Amino acid sequence: MPSIKQNTDRPAPSALIASSVTKVQRVSSNINGNRESKAGLLLEPNMMKSCTLPPHKLSEFPFAETRLAAEQDPGRIVLGGGCFWCTEAVFLQLQGVTRVISGYAGGHPGQANYDAVCTGVTGHAEVIDIHYQPDQIGYTDLLRIFFAVAHDPTQLNRQGNDQGTQYRSAIFFASEQEKQVALAYIHQLDQGALFSSPIATTLEPLTEFYTAEQYHQNFVARNPHQGYVRYAALPKVETLQLQFPDLLKKE
Repeated sequence: MPSIKQNTDRPAPSALIASSVTKVQRVSSNINGNRESKAGLLLEPNMMKSCTLPPHKLSEFPFAETRLAAEQDPGRIVLGGGCFWCTEAVFLQLQGVTRVISGYAGGHPGQANYDAVCTGVTGHAEVIDIHYQPDQIGYTDLLRIFFAVAHDPTQLNRQGNDQGTQYRSAIFFASEQEKQVALAYIHQLDQGALFSSPIATTLEPLTEFYTAEQYHQNFVARNPHQGYVRYAALPKVETLQLQFPDLLKKE
């Protein structure tokens, strides 16, 4: 079983804790410069146009034809779809999801901290570790939301203005069965021409998951007025609520 390691060596900047913050110190220096749109700027709507989802009919987004057998569903899936603030906010809405943890996977051991990962040279991806109840929502049901709502799977090593391999679209599998089911679904979606470009999602073995710093956890709920949240994360949550109301947690 892949291990989960806590990463608590960095204190949370106070600017990230206040829910009324509109300026955020995500990263002051980055070799790719890809965080400039978030660092200390109040975003305008047109700054995040490249983060919008590709056009497709969500109501007709297909279910996976190949699914995990009930005894093979682990009740856990680790996904990378760009900034973990956005993807975490989407999956926390779903009935049957019991916990979502923002963190890092797929990189070199010992370098899983936010400043290092943001350089884009550690090999990590920003990911979310989703725990769920398989009798309420399944592995491929979560993949369906991943591809339909949570991010744009056709963008290679980026999501919108966030550029670099740390923002890659990725599914981290814990078994060969998970890998084959995910691969079959990607093939199904590509064959069905759901997107105008081929899916760029990578399939990578899950060796270790590193929990991100505490100030990243549940970020959108705690900072609903922050600029990046309003123009990148909340529209995805709203799309989920409008297009998949039957999948939402009951109030």
